[in-house]
Amino acid sequence: MRKAIPVLSIVPVLLIFGGGLSPREARASNGIVGVEICMGCHEDHYKTYMISTHSKKGIPGSPANQAGCESCHGPGAAHVEKSGERGVGIFIFSKKIADAKSKSAKCLSCHGEGRDLAFWDMSRHKASDASCDNCHTIHSGTRKNLRAAQPDLCNICHRSIRMQQNRISHHPIREGKLKCTDCHDHHGGFGPKMVKANSLNELCYQCHAEKRGPYMWQHPPVEENCMNCHTAHGSNHAKLLQSKAPQLCQSCHDWTRHPGTIYTRFETFQGTATGSKNRMFARACLNCHSAIHGSNAPSLRGKTHVR
Repeated sequence: MRKAIPVLSIVPVLLIFGGGLSPREARASNGIVGVEICMGCHEDHYKTYMISTHSKKGIPGSPANQAGCESCHGPGAAHVEKSGERGVGIFIFSKKIADAKSKSAKCLSCHGEGRDLAFWDMSRHKASDASCDNCHTIHSGTRKNLRAAQPDLCNICHRSIRMQQNRISHHPIREGKLKCTDCHDHHGGFGPKMVKANSLNELCYQCHAEKRGPYMWQHPPVEENCMNCHTAHGSNHAKLLQSKAPQLCQSCHDWTRHPGTIYTRFETFQGTATGSKNRMFARACLNCHSAIHGSNAPSLRGKTHVR
């Protein structure tokens, strides 16, 4: 006996083509069925599409000025003929169905000429198999169609960075005075860690210009890389330092000039001597060597970074 076709399976097709193109007409028009037909089944998606930038006809080249839904999802005729069967004749932005390269290719077919995407192919995000829809959503009314605001969006993947942002000393990211994209180019660039500069020091100097110099007496680790002493996202030590002075200083200065070590009775809190016990107090080494980034003093004081 021939198996009966469920009535419910053909209802969407009848409803859709009752007021639009027939399957034959849709095939003749390169498979494009139109936004109104998509809306017949996907009303919720249509509503979120209508409040997104993709639905704005005032934007040249937007999906609204092309094939609407089918600009991104592909021609829908085969999808409709199969009563809307999932994944048939239509492109779905799903991790289970489409890979990152295919999904990004859909977006780049329109957005690929943008200046901010010029270095996408060399970005760490692409190399990590991230796709556009990991951060952006097609159906959204948020700014730039982002899935969430910064830093919450970035912290979805960068969880260790979120932990650092909650430490005592941190850049004012969680306070909303600084964004991740103020320092990083999320679409790729030439700088390390996708920073918006040729080097980490050049990035830091954009805000901390007073540390740039040039100085008569340069502190070598400062000139080489700010990250030798500081951490970028957060620290439990003042000034975003990697560790507390004098331990940080002694990672390099372990024996030269006056004794570098603090692990004796004389230099700490015991012993008979009463003077020269300032190496564990307040800013430790920085109590005297306060010009730590560099000095212009024309004397030995400048050479030892003492003001």
